[in-house]
Amino acid sequence: MASIPSYLCKTIFIFTLLSVFGNKIPAVKLPFHPQDLLPLLPRQVSWPILNSLNAAVDLLPAFVGAASSPNDILEWKGACFYKNTAWLEFHNETGSEFGGGTLHIKVSNAHSLTCMDIYVFATPYRVTWDYYFLSREHTLEFKEWKGKAEYEYVKHNGVSIFLMQAGMLGTLTALWDVFPLFTNTGWGENSNIGFLKKHMGASFELRPQPWVTNISVDDIHSGDFLAISKIRGLWGGFETLEKWVTGSYAGHTAVCLKDSDGKLWVGESGHDNEQGEDVIALLPWDEWWDYELNKDDTNPHIALLPLHPDLRAKFNETAAWEYARSMDGKPYGYHNLIFSWIDTINGNYPPPVDAHLVASVMTVWSQIKPEYAANIWNEALNKRLGTQGLSLSDILVEVEKRGSSFDELLTIPEHDDWIYNDGKSTSCVAYILEMYKEAGLFGPIASSIQVTEFTIKDAYTLKFFEYNSSRLPNWCNEADTVKLPFCQIRGKYRMELPGYNTMAPYPHMNERCPSLPPKYSRPQNC
Repeated sequence: MASIPSYLCKTIFIFTLLSVFGNKIPAVKLPFHPQDLLPLLPRQVSWPILNSLNAAVDLLPAFVGAASSPNDILEWKGACFYKNTAWLEFHNETGSEFGGGTLHIKVSNAHSLTCMDIYVFATPYRVTWDYYFLSREHTLEFKEWKGKAEYEYVKHNGVSIFLMQAGMLGTLTALWDVFPLFTNTGWGENSNIGFLKKHMGASFELRPQPWVTNISVDDIHSGDFLAISKIRGLWGGFETLEKWVTGSYAGHTAVCLKDSDGKLWVGESGHDNEQGEDVIALLPWDEWWDYELNKDDTNPHIALLPLHPDLRAKFNETAAWEYARSMDGKPYGYHNLIFSWIDTINGNYPPPVDAHLVASVMTVWSQIKPEYAANIWNEALNKRLGTQGLSLSDILVEVEKRGSSFDELLTIPEHDDWIYNDGKSTSCVAYILEMYKEAGLFGPIASSIQVTEFTIKDAYTLKFFEYNSSRLPNWCNEADTVKLPFCQIRGKYRMELPGYNTMAPYPHMNERCPSLPPKYSRPQNC
């Protein structure tokens, strides 16, 4: 890149200060916005400023409303244009049975001459996008509605409009922020750590070495819980986002089982088999532990949560093994993956996520990967409606016909006894808690608890685990100066499990619980 004249650098730097500290300086109307020209600065100057202004979550579009008839004009403030209106005009220019429509978007009051706004437009049947950098009325054409269903839906609900709230520059810098979350590098690991520190308040304090515990398997018992946190690579990035929306400080789980010969095994939902599929598996401890030590490149941090002796005495090993063998080799529980997180209409979505965005993401994936969409959510949504075989677009229309809404549909609790096309659906944590139910740990209230509604945080906050540190194994946290209430057995950073071992189970537990960052507060008995 050609060098930037020093006078231009100084001018841009001054304008940048005006932007960042504008609340302390009298307003100045600029011909351009300082952030629009930051990329022209040398990277070592511009990048820290860009990263302070934008984050990975800026990639998420914000729902601004739905445009319907000219008699119901939608108004909102954009990222670039501060005064915007939209309305939908139905027409039949093609002479088709249901016609089409023109979406009118009028944008004005730009904060600079160089900015632009990016929008995503969605119905249950299509998703498109456009961008605007001129103050005037723009149009988006829908030549024909895709049949009566889309026509009726748009007629009653309009076209959903989403703003890429960071604008063009912010979206590009946010992409740069989110990309490393999924890379298997030191950069990726630091990005995941930085994201969790910023958005969840996680600490990531260094532990003294050695970072791997010399374990005695004689001290591990059936039912002991394994909490796992991956912080790099594809799974590390996925877990980081999962932790953010659920409030869980671990992203994966497994459970210990001993057979009649005293051999230790690990039950895990989400194990990669030889065909690259995520399945439920029973593995000898030595094989599982060797993989975590020598082959897992996600830098997993692992904690062993021993059951309380009273619960261990109640643990029915025969029933637990019978359940584990019945699930061995079955697919990982994708069907109910998102439903353990969404319990309320608006108390589980960290901004700018909301039910409209969830519906639009589902719509996009239903078009790109229809088989993926059917596996992840279509069948589960059908079960909530009591229907069979409806596509996502049909589901959205059916919900409206019943006088309900998609956000209400998402909050309907999952049922442990629902059988999907590929069998029962159990995520990593639901698999363990279902085993706990079979083994008798939930006692007489077991039938009133749907463990498929539990997140990983919900599981480790259960008052099921050892609370007397004197009964923990001698090797538990032996080298650490901080004595955790559980046994961290692998990891460079000290694991945190806020609320660990504090909540006694109760009927219909975790079916109506909010989970908003950064505190993830929840009311009693939700």
